This record gives sequence, structure tokens and C-alpha cells, in this order.
Amino acid sequence: MKDLTDRALDAATAAGARYADVRLERLERQVIVVKNGRSDGISEGEEVGFGVRVIADGAWGFAASSRVEPGEIDRVARLAVRVARASASTWRRPVDLGERITSIGAYATPVRQDPFAVSIDDKLAVLLAADAEMRSEPEIAVSEGSFECQRLHKILATTEGSWIHQTLVETGGGIEALAVDADDAQRRSFPNSFGRHHATAGYEHFLAMDLPGNGRRIAAQAAQLLTAKPCPTEVTTLVLDPSQIALQVHESCGHPIELDRVFGEEASYAGTSFLTLDKRGAFRYGSEHVTIVADATILGGMGTFGFDDEGVAAQRTTIVEHGLFRNYLSSRETAARLGEPSNGTMRADGWSRIPLVRMTNVNLEPGDVSFDDLIADTDRGIYAQTNKSWSIDDRRLNFQFGTEIGWEIRNGKLGGMLKNLTYTGSTPRFWGSCDAVCREWSMWGTPNCGKGQPSQTAHVGHGASAGRFREVQVGVAR
Repeated sequence: MKDLTDRALDAATAAGARYADVRLERLERQVIVVKNGRSDGISEGEEVGFGVRVIADGAWGFAASSRVEPGEIDRVARLAVRVARASASTWRRPVDLGERITSIGAYATPVRQDPFAVSIDDKLAVLLAADAEMRSEPEIAVSEGSFECQRLHKILATTEGSWIHQTLVETGGGIEALAVDADDAQRRSFPNSFGRHHATAGYEHFLAMDLPGNGRRIAAQAAQLLTAKPCPTEVTTLVLDPSQIALQVHESCGHPIELDRVFGEEASYAGTSFLTLDKRGAFRYGSEHVTIVADATILGGMGTFGFDDEGVAAQRTTIVEHGLFRNYLSSRETAARLGEPSNGTMRADGWSRIPLVRMTNVNLEPGDVSFDDLIADTDRGIYAQTNKSWSIDDRRLNFQFGTEIGWEIRNGKLGGMLKNLTYTGSTPRFWGSCDAVCREWSMWGTPNCGKGQPSQTAHVGHGASAGRFREVQVGVAR
């Protein structure tokens, strides 16, 4: 492979690039779906390709191909330089990557059981057992389960001397139960929204979810939601479960800290950010209970790797420290505009896409109270669990979220079930109202984070605990 990467870099340099990098990738993927007691689809696939990114005449150029052969490598490298020279006619400033980075190394996801080595029959047996448990409830009209795994082999080489080989493995899955009666339809998912929860791990992650052991409980809750009380409209205390906190972090913290958004480079699609440069180090993003870090080194996170797609080593960065906003997610180019080194968050959605600033694992740090004690300390409120819907403005400031299920909290105890629960807020006010974070912490995987034009899908992670927020508007405000 080094002969091929050297060839790409030499061809780009000969064509006039002052910097070049090349990524060669091979992706293997398997998906298994079960629905209503039967297999609903099994797919396996593999794709291979490479992309060459260059700087020429002060501008970026990129080209890619699925034909990994010498002549095509030469052609693509020269094309990337031509694209850069064409782009130079429109750039506002020449590209500056800051200090030279030379990384040589390898990284592989720690895996106890290779998911590709487990038979399809064994995987189907788990999903069908979970499906049977869900269908034990007569109100369940649709029961679904899924398994998914992928393995990505990736090589990065640069004209600065970096040469990195990584093997990243992801495994996940989940179940959903849809209950229906004459007047309503309600869905419950496990372990997370839309029937999936992924991690950088092996088959052990899928087994640890114990889908068969949770199928009957999830189906029973879906059936009970049909006759549950609707979410009230009021201002109250709101306790969010860890999976909903994870989405809250993703939408109202993870996206606005992407530095390319702050500079306006994502304005036409994903929006900009309310966390403008003047707020860094001085803005109160949340209460003293809110500490958020971006950590690409943590075990199992979907945003965990050894090096990003610019060869920057994975690292941990404090984003919010006891409520104060401290830092952004950056690339080499965006960090150089601040006179700083990149904190390693540039990733591409495959060989055919250029890297973008993406979340790694953006985590809410755990607090020091147990969940049981938090509920016992809450006189009146609502406990909300499992995301159902989300909406947030392009600056990531004003939002509305919905959850699949909720429970009343009365006199320190969980009470009646609630359906169609929604809540609204403004990001700094909402996080400022947080007065407790639990110590029971877990990592959640998000395999469908969208950004860029053409659109790219990133796999990111969020560690979170349950948290309590005061004076939150739930229901439809009048």
C-alpha cells in the first residue's frame, strides 16, 4: 500500500501541490433485520476506494476514485490539483494548516469477539427471540429488530511524512415495538431511539444489550402508552434519561462547537452557531453542574479512533467547564486561524468525501448523585425517556424535543405514565437550569449525524447521565 500512497503524493506534488494527503479505505458492512417474526432482510457489502486532497495556489482541491490502480492514482492526483487551481479563483484567504504534523502509527478498535465471525444464524436467533417476546403483547402490530456491524480499514499518508493505518470496528442493533388501537399508535424503542444503539466494539456489545430480555417490557410499555395520560402543558421540573441527554448534548452543544460553523462555512446547510468567538472563555453556557468534554480516546465511543483524517492524534478537550464555555472542535485550518493546533476532529464519510470538522465523543461528565436519590429529591416534575423527535434552529439556540415516554414525579416517586411528551427551551437558559447530574454514566452511539454538501453521515458518541432541569416548558405552550 505504501507504494500506492507514495505514488499519489508524488503525482500531486509533480502537478504543483504544495501539500497533499491520500486516504485509502476498505469498508465491510453487514445488516440483518427481523420484522414480525420473520427475517426482513440480510445485506452484506464491501467497498474500496481512495481520495486525494491537495493545496495548490492557496486553495483546496479533492478528487476520488474506486479504481485503486497506478494509472488511476496518477489521474486522480492531477485532477485534485486542477480542482484546487480552479477553486483558487474564489478563495477569500489562502489555506494555512499551521505547524507541520508528522504522525506515524496504527490503531485498532479493541474487540473481544469479531462480529463478522459470528454466524448469521446466531444473530438471527437473538433477534427472533426478542421479536417473539415483543409479540407476546396483543396490541403490538409491528415488531422489529436489527443487527449491524462494519469494519473500516483506513490508510492515511501525507506529504508532511504522516503514514497511519487504522482498523475501526462498529457493532450495534436494537428493537422497536409499535402498539396500535382504534384511536392511537405508540412506539417504544430499546436501547435507544429508532431501534439502534452502536459502539466501537465487537459482538459482545450486541449481546450485552440483552434484546430478548427487554423485548416484553418494551412491548408492554408501548401497549400501556395507548391509554396513558397525554403530556400536560406547564412549566415544571424535568428529569431527562441518559439517552435523551445524549441527544440534547449532540444538538445544542456538539454542533455549535464545530469551528467551521462558527466561521460561517456551514451556513447554507447545517447552519451557523450562537457560540461566536467572543464567547470563548467568558460565556456561561450552563450551570456549575455542567461540564462537557470532547474525548476521542474513550473506550467504545462511536467517535473513538487513533488519528483523525488529517493525521492529528485523538485527544480529550474540555468544551464547557462548570458551566463556562472553553473550546471548540477544530481542524488544522480552522485552528490555525486562532493561532492554535487542531484538536483532531476532521473526519470524512468514506473515501469519496473530503474531511469536515465532526464531533468525536462529546460527553456530559457525571455528577455525584444517584438516580434514585435524584427522583427522591424531586417533589414534583416529569421524567422523560427515549427520544422521539427533535427540532432546533440553525444557530443551535432554540429547540423542541419529544420523547417516546414519560412519567409523572410526585413526592419523590415515579408515578403515572405520560405519552406524546415534548419540551422546549433555549440552549443557555436550559443548561443553566440544570441543578443535578447523576453519577450513573453511559456511552451512546449516534450513527446518523448529517453535515456538509454533498451530505455526509458521521458516527459520533455521547456519554451522559440523567440530569434534572428546573422550570422547563413541557407540552405545547399557549
